[in-house]
Amino acid sequence: MNVLNVAEPDFMQDEEITLFSDSVGKWIDEHAPPEAVQSWIANSTVPRELWNQAGEAGLLGLSMPEEDGGMGGDYRHEVVLMRQLGWKGADHFGISLHNAIVAPYIWHYGTEEQKARWLPRLASGELVGAIAMTEPGAGSDLQGVKTTAIKSGNGYVVNGSKTFITNGQLANFIIVVAKTDPAEGAKGTSLIVVETDGAAGFERGRNLHKIGMEGNDTSELFFNDVQVPADNIVGGVEGRGFIQLMQQLPQERLNIAVQGIAAAERGLKETIEYVKGRKAFGKSVMEFQNTQFKLAEVKTKLTVAKVFVDHCIGQHLKGELDAVTASMAKYWVTDIQGEVLDEMLQLHGGYGYMNEYPIAQLYKDARVQRIYGGTNEIMKVLIARSL
Repeated sequence: MNVLNVAEPDFMQDEEITLFSDSVGKWIDEHAPPEAVQSWIANSTVPRELWNQAGEAGLLGLSMPEEDGGMGGDYRHEVVLMRQLGWKGADHFGISLHNAIVAPYIWHYGTEEQKARWLPRLASGELVGAIAMTEPGAGSDLQGVKTTAIKSGNGYVVNGSKTFITNGQLANFIIVVAKTDPAEGAKGTSLIVVETDGAAGFERGRNLHKIGMEGNDTSELFFNDVQVPADNIVGGVEGRGFIQLMQQLPQERLNIAVQGIAAAERGLKETIEYVKGRKAFGKSVMEFQNTQFKLAEVKTKLTVAKVFVDHCIGQHLKGELDAVTASMAKYWVTDIQGEVLDEMLQLHGGYGYMNEYPIAQLYKDARVQRIYGGTNEIMKVLIARSL
């Protein structure tokens, strides 16, 4: 989709990347057409077998090294997947969280034994990943988590509750942010993996009913004296969790910006098609100057946003994307996404308020972008600290 007519940066013009993008688009057309997405929304989850199908197609573990069971790609491949999901309206499938948020904690920080044990199974779809950060009383403030993982015998006992966990109903591989030493605050935070299959004391709560992104399962999770092996601490050493989180959050925030641009591009394409075909007062809605001006504003804002996000992707590929710039991308792009989708819904008139029109779903889905991954208010706090 090139509705913005913005040239791709050099690093995205590699022939292999172009061919990969085409193949991903075809896979989504086959496995996640609009009628399938509507069934996800009706059931508040994607089918479990879709994960296995994605694994068979090589779409899991895209940027994971081949020696660890992955596809040996890089962040560009994750960008391609996120874009295609957004362009095709299949972004309720939580594959990018699995690929570009959960798996990297293991292949960046995991021990060799942990990589061998988990990464091939994450790449095949045998394991579906989630990361449990947010709690009922701790959202963007990760230092405030109350969940504990206390050493006991040859392992740990995990106690606590998490909420708003993406992939929460299907995930059987959950990285839990927990205090291994509650007296030490951030320094006492660790990441501990809970493999949920057969785990006594682990419970899934409600599949939460949301304003948007209804096709993605988002859940409450409860840990009641869950016994976890000692070698499930990510990296094998306690107390490194907060640092690990801080190092990986810039990529998570860039992911959100990439997804925001893709969804807004789809909104622009849908709106242009609608206003060209809709008649009012004897002419197409597109012929009205107000429509032209509004779409000119939208295209300009999205073009500026895409160029900035492409710059951030380039920085990230070189290992130079800092937390402040990632925070700028996350907050600014998601604000723009919400703003322009509101304008485009307005151009649909009453039909924009109808769920059968894609713009309505895009409008609803956009709202959470300003909340998860750290609220936009927190992004501004982080940016302000750099002044």
